[in-house]
Amino acid sequence: MAVRIADIKFHKVEKPLNQPFVTVLQKVEEREATVVVVQDAEGQEGYGECVAFSTPWYTAETVVGSRFVMDTVLTPLLKGQLLDHPTDAARLFSKVKGNQMAKAAMEMAVWDLFAKQKGMPLYEYVGGVQSPVPAGVVVAGSSDQLVGNVKAAIESGYRRIKLKISPATDAAMLKKIVAAHAEISFYADANGSFSGLALEELLPFDEAGFALIEQPYGEQEWAAHRMARANMKTPICLDESIHSLEDVQRMANQQAGDIVVLKMGRLGGWAETLKIVEFCKQSQIEMWVGGMIEFGISKAHNLALASLPEIKLTGDFSDSGHFWQTDIISPEIHVEHGEINLSEYPGIGYKLKI
Repeated sequence: MAVRIADIKFHKVEKPLNQPFVTVLQKVEEREATVVVVQDAEGQEGYGECVAFSTPWYTAETVVGSRFVMDTVLTPLLKGQLLDHPTDAARLFSKVKGNQMAKAAMEMAVWDLFAKQKGMPLYEYVGGVQSPVPAGVVVAGSSDQLVGNVKAAIESGYRRIKLKISPATDAAMLKKIVAAHAEISFYADANGSFSGLALEELLPFDEAGFALIEQPYGEQEWAAHRMARANMKTPICLDESIHSLEDVQRMANQQAGDIVVLKMGRLGGWAETLKIVEFCKQSQIEMWVGGMIEFGISKAHNLALASLPEIKLTGDFSDSGHFWQTDIISPEIHVEHGEINLSEYPGIGYKLKI
């Protein structure tokens, strides 16, 4: 069934976090985002969310810059078009260089609209399977706060916890935390903080018992990641290095990592992400779905992605209340017994509440 894009609207969202989100890159206390609404001729709506940050500390795109691109460049390419399949949006946007987060937000809204036209949940439309999605949370804090924060996450039902690490982190302390909770899967995320340092600086974390170490070196430090993979028993996972299918192929060819993080915002949307999923399936590369302190629209798309049978590892899926006093969707997303149930309503399965 073809869909004509009759109208495109944007909504600015701005909310404080319940508590600051601290990494070696930035301290985030307030989150801005742009929600995209695409409409067909009958007024049916599809939703997307642009996950660019206010300043370019994580990627080059920003809230203001991505909104300009969506308004002045992508909207004229999409509005009024008759699409036979949601991948047609990615084809229309292919003439625009970069701006993956802006493209992803609008393309995600198109996929949601198509699923609603079919009367299908988005997870089913993309080939996912109905089963609860395991929830994973990121836990940060100073050395004296970390033990308590981990305990609180476990008491909330999470069975996968990601800890932020840097060269200044006490690896021995993390080893004690991991050893004390053998039933929990712990990930370590370095956000590239070991960039330019010798492998010896990273090796103490190889003894901590992590299920994986995410992005120890910078985006383009492929040789350093290859060296870490060759000399460590802990699997190496790439996040910031992965912007496209070509990057995943490079990781595989150079043996620079074992696992990839899927972030649709950085990859440009569903079409490119699904190509990567297929390549990883064929190449036996493990995957999981990453979060970007997003609101419920983006998280709902991510839940549909995580339902794909090829994705085995637990992603960044926290309760709506983890970051926000109130989310922008109804109902809100809740973690129950360490899992999130997929919505059976058409599309992403949630109503926009702004």
